[in-house]
Amino acid sequence: MRIAIVGAGALGLYYGALLQRSGEDVHFLLRRDFDVITKHGLKVFSINGDFSLPHVQGYRVAEEIGPADLVLVGLKTFANENFPGLIGPLVGAGTQILTLQNGLGNEERLAELFSGERIIGGVAFLCSNRGEQGEVHHLGAGRIVLGEYQRRDLERVDRLVEAFRRAGVDCQATDDLKRSRWEKLVWNIPFNGLCALLQQPVNMLLAQDACRKLVREIMLEVIAGANAQDLARPVAEGFADSMLEFTDNMGEYRPSMQIDREEGRQLEIAAIFRTPLAYARQQGVNMPRVEMLATLLEQATL
Repeated sequence: MRIAIVGAGALGLYYGALLQRSGEDVHFLLRRDFDVITKHGLKVFSINGDFSLPHVQGYRVAEEIGPADLVLVGLKTFANENFPGLIGPLVGAGTQILTLQNGLGNEERLAELFSGERIIGGVAFLCSNRGEQGEVHHLGAGRIVLGEYQRRDLERVDRLVEAFRRAGVDCQATDDLKRSRWEKLVWNIPFNGLCALLQQPVNMLLAQDACRKLVREIMLEVIAGANAQDLARPVAEGFADSMLEFTDNMGEYRPSMQIDREEGRQLEIAAIFRTPLAYARQQGVNMPRVEMLATLLEQATL
């Protein structure tokens, strides 16, 4: 399978490297790492075992890659305005587009541009960070849930699941992509938001009873917003407790939004906060703690 990686950050480099190691024909659209990766390859430092790819197919522009069987999108969501130029040259007659981006609204935007039948959504539960140029650090987790945007062809999702599994990724299919997206928001909204605001890793938040209580309250707001979205089955309140327990095992982990703020980069506030707030409000559900968190993040990054 000819795979193009658009958004070669911590997520795109990690999954792309695993797919290449498993034998897939992977092509990376690169920016700051272009010189290092094309000359010296890519190094992956992982809890599952380190490995290197001495030869990586890297490109500066999408036109040099050409049409692919699969376009894997790992861009930060504030870059979605660049979809036409970055993805358009990669789309041929049978191209599938898989977005592993955070938040809500990404499948909808891709469908507007490239038609909904091409689009597959994925939710990645991955703890990874960038290191030096040409390096990616996998710190934990890595599970992916894949689902059809228009529920058109479950067999092609199953084929993608198998490709990821051959690459060593814990991957499964879902028939309710919307539910999976909201489940990730149950973690993403409180931890990305609070860690970015306070500039503290997850273990520091959870060490304080008052902060742990606030995290859970935010999670319950997100669950209420999710359950107003006509899901196949509701998200139980107990899911919040399972996410807290999951996070207890992460140690001194800094979510991506915290790192982005520390390094002066733009934050994914629209997709992770504002769009879910709007979707919940459309169904008559208010999320005041989430609203406050979004507002404080916007003010902190002015």
